[in-house]
Amino acid sequence: MPSPLISPDELAGIIGRDDVRVLDVRWRLDRPDGRPEYLLGHLPGAVYVDLDTELAQHGAPTDGRHPLPPLAALQASARRWGIDDGDTVVVYDDLKNLSSSRAWWVLRAAGIDDVRVLDGSLRGWTASGRTLETGDVVAEPGGVTLRGGRQPTLSIEEAAALPSAGVLLDARAAERYRGEVEPIDPRAGHIPGAISAPTTENVDAAGRFLEPAVLRERFTTLGVADDDPIGVYCGSGVTAAHAALALTVAGFTPALYPGSWSQWSNIPDRPIATGPRPDGAAA
Repeated sequence: MPSPLISPDELAGIIGRDDVRVLDVRWRLDRPDGRPEYLLGHLPGAVYVDLDTELAQHGAPTDGRHPLPPLAALQASARRWGIDDGDTVVVYDDLKNLSSSRAWWVLRAAGIDDVRVLDGSLRGWTASGRTLETGDVVAEPGGVTLRGGRQPTLSIEEAAALPSAGVLLDARAAERYRGEVEPIDPRAGHIPGAISAPTTENVDAAGRFLEPAVLRERFTTLGVADDDPIGVYCGSGVTAAHAALALTVAGFTPALYPGSWSQWSNIPDRPIATGPRPDGAAA
């Protein structure tokens, strides 16, 4: 399989080809609609993707804030983006790929084999001296056929059981893991047994992913091993995909818990742990 990352120089060599589709996936918790920024400047030919409506669906709070989209709806979106079977798809954002990694994971799970994340994101492209386009891009509709089920996922029961059988990583900021702050979900803390592993520590100051060996050492120090099952979650399954990407770059095969903390914290009988330790016990 090709690397899940692509550098600005590598992308510059293929962008514009008929079999390459570039997707702009700008989204952030405090400003979920990234279209205004997209219209002001995006990679040449990039189509805007709405994470909230096209890479997720919405239901009851007990489903979490960003459940995975139905396959039929995702296929309709992917065809709108111009994707055909066999295409190379490159995704990026303007936030160190914390949101575009969701597109990488969702499209890989739906059976698109060659999905790359622009390492360094939008900043990496412009820092390399390359220009942006303005305005909207409407792609010629594609004909991709999605299949689904190609990435490992965890149900809430599987996430609960994983710490006793393997490693469950919490990709949120450490203060949210400890339960000191909770900006959006109803309860603060973490899933008992989960290990704090903020995904922002998987990239450097410029937003580029750390070298595979460095990432592997980091995850190994956290208790990740090749022979054990590995799971990852975050607030709502968005930045968990970024952590899953980092684990993949490091040579591991993680499962993602899509419901994440937003689902767990909305179910009153689910236990929570607080503090710096996985079990929540006082040091």
